[in-house]
Amino acid sequence: SARISSTQRGNAFVPEHSLKPLTPLGHESPETVTLGPVTIAEVVDIALASLAVRAGRGGDVATAARKAGIALPPPGHAAAGDPWSAFWMGPEMWMIAAPCSTHEDIVAALKPVFGDAASLTEQTDAWARFRVTGRDLPRLFERLCGADLDRASGGQAIRTTIEHLGAFLLVREDGAIDVLSARSSAASLHHAIIAAAKSVF
Repeated sequence: SARISSTQRGNAFVPEHSLKPLTPLGHESPETVTLGPVTIAEVVDIALASLAVRAGRGGDVATAARKAGIALPPPGHAAAGDPWSAFWMGPEMWMIAAPCSTHEDIVAALKPVFGDAASLTEQTDAWARFRVTGRDLPRLFERLCGADLDRASGGQAIRTTIEHLGAFLLVREDGAIDVLSARSSAASLHHAIIAAAKSVF
């Protein structure tokens, strides 16, 4: 949202823009909903960038990541760290995450690490992220997708589909599950999680 006004400078009127950031759900602050034993919280304080290895540069990327303390996990997994976290997205491709408070311009921070060995793309504003906490989460998610969370453990990154939306489930060590999907579908994803929670609890 923006408030547009104008200020006269000499003989010209120059527009002034007052921009206010909105969450993926369209609010000024992140939304949290609690239904029975489950809480669904919008997460907006994590910066994201995708990393894709350029042809023949896998070794260089692995070396650079190791030197920078960035763990690049194997297929189906996520790695939590401070400040860097990552999860596997596809062959030689990861999503890298860090706190917005210190790494808002995450690509600028990563570019010196990987140089021309990898392609880095800003992703922070392209994704919506919801953290689902509480008990009986496998029971909730069996209503949403085909992922077998009864067998899941902390550190897994599961690619799945929720209500025809491509999504990633990041199983955290504390038992919480982060759900990521396209920001443009944030409202649909949020509605699906809430509807499933209402039907279960």
